[in-house]
Amino acid sequence: MSTTTHKSKKRYLQLILILGSLTALGPFSIDMYLPGFSGIATDLNTTVAKVAMTLSSYFIGISAGQLLYGPLLDRYGRKTPLFIGLMVYILASLGCAFVTDIDTFIGLRFIQAIGSCAATVASISMVRDLFEVKEIPKVLSMLMLVVGLSPMLAPTVGGYVTDAFGWHVVFLILMVIGILVLLAAHFGLPHTYEPDTTISLKPKPIILNFWSVIREPQFYTYAFTGAIAFSGLFTYVAASPILFMDIFKVDAKTYGWIFAFMSLSFIGGSQLNSLLLRKFSSEQMIFGALITQSVISISFLALAMSDLLGLYETIGMLFMFLVCLGIANPNTAALTLAPFKRNAGSASALMGAVQLGLGAVASFAVGIFLTDSMVPMVAIMAVSSITALLVLTVGKRNIVAQD
Repeated sequence: MSTTTHKSKKRYLQLILILGSLTALGPFSIDMYLPGFSGIATDLNTTVAKVAMTLSSYFIGISAGQLLYGPLLDRYGRKTPLFIGLMVYILASLGCAFVTDIDTFIGLRFIQAIGSCAATVASISMVRDLFEVKEIPKVLSMLMLVVGLSPMLAPTVGGYVTDAFGWHVVFLILMVIGILVLLAAHFGLPHTYEPDTTISLKPKPIILNFWSVIREPQFYTYAFTGAIAFSGLFTYVAASPILFMDIFKVDAKTYGWIFAFMSLSFIGGSQLNSLLLRKFSSEQMIFGALITQSVISISFLALAMSDLLGLYETIGMLFMFLVCLGIANPNTAALTLAPFKRNAGSASALMGAVQLGLGAVASFAVGIFLTDSMVPMVAIMAVSSITALLVLTVGKRNIVAQD
């Protein structure tokens, strides 16, 4: 199915907005309650570190859920599993609004994540269904523009909502967003993929299907390169409430505005990527972004260890680091999915599971090591950047050999 030849520009933009809103549901659910961490800790008689576990449980849920929805989307088509997942998300969000203890909250965040990742996997699968392979990096860059608005809006709105009404209302708002996204998907998205009854949902065929995907050199090279590099973003997100509110002592509203400003880096990077793709290939863009990201993160670590960074310098270094991620991410995702047509749902699910699984590990590491210094956060970011570059360098040899 082609794009502009078969659809008007208005229809094209409508598809991008709806697919972008599906993709943004997860980030919105991660970012919007961050300013309320201290209030949640007080209300639930726990610590901010324990509240951070709700972030980790969300990452684990959204990672595990990817593997659940991949086969379902290929077996039953895109819409039915999507709608079931969104209903789970809506009900779990309602539960979070009325939670009274931290352990239940951690569990509900896990269930909320299981629901929201249906939207993530379905949207990426639909991109593969609707657009030609050569157009996918540009489409994903446009989705990043929509997705990038979520970390701009979510913590800022969350800060004001928390300040005025309390953190419980944040989850009521997330429930309403879930309902609106469900309605938009129902009325605005076409059926992009016919259910494939030959796909079995028994464990052995599912595992064999995933194994056939992960054995593809192009898949594992770019999926792991992108995921390891992207874990730097999860490190920053998990560390940011402690970094800005505990170490630099900014209030919840100011933190929301800092987080919103920082998201401009990711948006800017993804849009810069769209322009640069006119002159450079996706492979060149990934390599250049990872080299730059590694240099920035090593410099960042040296400055942090020397205690030479104040609030504004820290924001500047993080901003440059996240620009590189905004450039690399659409290209690694596009090249990861490029070899797959029939089982794009499974490929998309595996890609997301790898990315979010490593994100969960990074956020756990932040919770353990980050207390009164930014050095652990920056060290994790530097290691992730260099490792991603090494994985790309080694993995590309296998792709060439395959060809």
